[in-house]
Amino acid sequence: MAWYAYCVAERQAFPELCRHRRPMPLTNVSGLFGNQTFLFPASDLAVIVSEHSPEDTARLDQQAAKDHARVVADCFKLSTVLPFRFGTTFQDDDALRRSVRSNQRHFQANVERLRGKAEMHLKVLVDDICPGNSARDMTVGQQYLTSLRESASRQRERQSKARALSIQMHRMFLPLAEEITCKRMDTGKMLLDIAHLIDNKTVERYQNKYTSATLELKDCRMQLSGPWPPYHFVHKTTPQHQHSA
Repeated sequence: MAWYAYCVAERQAFPELCRHRRPMPLTNVSGLFGNQTFLFPASDLAVIVSEHSPEDTARLDQQAAKDHARVVADCFKLSTVLPFRFGTTFQDDDALRRSVRSNQRHFQANVERLRGKAEMHLKVLVDDICPGNSARDMTVGQQYLTSLRESASRQRERQSKARALSIQMHRMFLPLAEEITCKRMDTGKMLLDIAHLIDNKTVERYQNKYTSATLELKDCRMQLSGPWPPYHFVHKTTPQHQHSA
């Protein structure tokens, strides 16, 4: 029996597993393609899975990705979860047990680290402070070198702007951890994609800070979503910052 895996969860969060060592149906949660989901016990952990056939691999489309995220979100309401990447499968019970056993210490450490925490997701769109001309002058000689220097200068200025804005966001929201990426859009805008790890108890406070930020930063267009399972922080132990333009 092959299994499709959604996430690792805390076994203690599911009382039905207390006296069972075999997979138990997870009620009221349907998986990919409408399949029944199961709680697969593994030591102090449980892996949320559904049956998987070779034919299913070719059906892993955008809708399946949404269903994967939905199952993880449903389990997040009940337990700390460590999401698997979309498309993760195990060929049989033994393969799943071996994987959990070999990663047991890592999984348990992450469960402890992320217990009681959630991810908030901010998208911040701001005007490019130095739009310039993205096309370089390819003529030979001094003009070409000048074009290269101007392009490098614009990129440094964008990165400085992105860093300053991300620091401002950090001071406003005071997350436990964060992951930030920045890129220049085709429209000439800069997009900061920010994931913040926060305590579950502070979600309402975070949302209030977001309302204040939208009023204070009138030159930015902001969008908030969450709370989500901590997708960006399952494999992270330190804050991550990435800037590109």
